[in-house]
Amino acid sequence: MVKPMLCFLSLLCLGSAALAESTSKILGTSALSQLEGASGGGIVPWATIGGYGSEGEWGAAASISGVQVDDFILDTGTVLVGVNNRLELSYAQQTLQVEELASGPFDAVIQQQVYGLKVRAFGHLIYERWPQVSVGLQQKYNQNPNIAKDVLGADSDQGTDVYVSASKLWLHALGGRNVLVNATARYTNANQIGLLGFGNADGSDYQLVAEGSAALFLNPHWAVGGEYRQKPDRLSSVDESAWWDAFVAWFPNPRIAVVAAYVDLGTVALWDEQRGGYVSIQITN
Repeated sequence: MVKPMLCFLSLLCLGSAALAESTSKILGTSALSQLEGASGGGIVPWATIGGYGSEGEWGAAASISGVQVDDFILDTGTVLVGVNNRLELSYAQQTLQVEELASGPFDAVIQQQVYGLKVRAFGHLIYERWPQVSVGLQQKYNQNPNIAKDVLGADSDQGTDVYVSASKLWLHALGGRNVLVNATARYTNANQIGLLGFGNADGSDYQLVAEGSAALFLNPHWAVGGEYRQKPDRLSSVDESAWWDAFVAWFPNPRIAVVAAYVDLGTVALWDEQRGGYVSIQITN
């Protein structure tokens, strides 16, 4: 997965110079690449439409990211297209490796594909009174159903998350610096975002969970912030904790975004206190 994504990043970077010499959005407002492919923060989707295209334009982004905590490594490659600042289509390929079991008889590699759709319903990130509100869905397919269903007791190897996000960027709000706040409500039956399957032995068992993000732009090129993501915790055999992170984002120019974060995933399956780092590189048009 990594090599094809690197090729796509290179092509997008080269092509962006020919497609758009200037952007229609403020630097950083294309957002980052969320783990499930949508534009947003690292773990939470925002109401933003990815890419720097505005009304009557299109934009695209691709990213490679990695999360390494005490017992897990999660690698993700994403691509997305934003159309008319109204519609976003995305795709993510996730690979989770359990370090402790990688050399044992247990298949310790779990892969998942996520197809995303997001539509801006109303509002504007900056220029209207109301926040920008978008409705999205993420269709997820776990490629290793034996682990999720036979070992952990999940109900299914696929599921659909539906979410509503509201995002607002206030210019010169705090000491002359821009501030972004996002709130997301998600309806999901995914265990550990789907990497441990969907639902439980009693059925699909959807739950409404809350997610949030906040970021302070220190200047046009640097932002700091944090995120929180509530989890459904539906499997009786293992525990699932809420996730949170604290991040630093660098936007050297409209085409490149680099993010580093400290992440705390809490308890994941049989392993508790899963803490570590997150790094992502995104190319945007």
